[in-house]
Amino acid sequence: MSSIKSIRAREILSSGSTPSIEVECILESGASGKASVPFGASAGSHEASVILDGDKKRFRGKGMLKAAGIVNNAISKLLVGEDALSQRKIDGKMIKTDGTENKQKLGGSSILGASLAVARASANERKRPLYMHIRDALDVNLKGFHLPGPMMVVVEGGKHADNSTDLQEYLISIKGKDKAREKVRKGIEIYLAVKDVLKSRRYNTNVGNEGAFAPSGMPDNEEPLKIITEAIKKSGMKDVGISHDAAASEIFSGGKYILSKEKKELSSSEMIRYFENWAKKYNLITLEDPLAEDDWESWTEITKKLGSKIKIIGDDLTVTNINRLEKAIKLKAINTILIKLNQIGTLTETVDCCMLARKNKMDTIVSHRGGGETNDTFMVDLAVAVNSSFIKVGPSRGERVEKYNRLMEIGEELRL
Repeated sequence: MSSIKSIRAREILSSGSTPSIEVECILESGASGKASVPFGASAGSHEASVILDGDKKRFRGKGMLKAAGIVNNAISKLLVGEDALSQRKIDGKMIKTDGTENKQKLGGSSILGASLAVARASANERKRPLYMHIRDALDVNLKGFHLPGPMMVVVEGGKHADNSTDLQEYLISIKGKDKAREKVRKGIEIYLAVKDVLKSRRYNTNVGNEGAFAPSGMPDNEEPLKIITEAIKKSGMKDVGISHDAAASEIFSGGKYILSKEKKELSSSEMIRYFENWAKKYNLITLEDPLAEDDWESWTEITKKLGSKIKIIGDDLTVTNINRLEKAIKLKAINTILIKLNQIGTLTETVDCCMLARKNKMDTIVSHRGGGETNDTFMVDLAVAVNSSFIKVGPSRGERVEKYNRLMEIGEELRL
């Protein structure tokens, strides 16, 4: 009764008005599950491939009819009749059929949509919460659950906002032992305090791609840190740290890091000193993608200098890819990894990456996508299943708050 009866996909819209796909899996028992796949506007070059239509007359070439068609034909033929409870086998069949390093044949979005839809259908058939089903299906051997804290983007720039900052995200991370609902409340109240500080400094409070403020006219890349520090102080909240995602690959050109706001072109060693200064001045607890995705030696250097004090997070560097994570472990290039489901393309590979990180005493942080998120909350159940430290999600816009609502719902179920 757990065998797959049908798998169908359709083109949908993501939050950035960019198409994506939604996949529905129906089992012989009648149980079903849907999953939608986000689209990353700022994406590492080593991520799983996204197959776009290329028809400039539809969505400027970014249509997803081809990706949906791959699910409805090649992947459907491959998986119909398979036992949906055998997640690893199902994902393995898609990986083997694709046969490319970056999922160029079937496409990462098509494979991931099918993978997640199968998992959700199976969880629904078993009448188990998705986070528990993920543990069961992929043999996640952990004791108890630790709910991730909110890592909220409160000011954004780079590719996610116009005329804000060169660097991409400025965040608050809620620590401590409070329950999930209380942590979310703290984060939102600090976010609103950031709005008050922005207004007092005569910045606009427009919202960007991720539901964070995207104020134009920032004088430099440090100004948001000053604003957030003041907001935290005004809110009176405790157990709050500041996090930052530079998305440095986006500003790396010709061997230099280009900080247009400050009219600077920095070498790798100068970029490291730039962030060392921030770490001394602010309550910085995590630093994500401070260097370009293939600047491996410099990653080792910054982790050596700052890794004992703060979490150095790999995102574009590691792209939820076990091979790149293994290299990062060998070089001691990071001490924390960011996890995005659509970077690698199957639930199995994502969970395996998380468990490899844990085996090597690294934290995991499960993240949304900036440019094209959907209302799907799968990433929250994944974060709970693998005991991630944080979930990285913006604090406003419907597709973002869906994630926090799901986190609070799980918190109520588990009384955490």
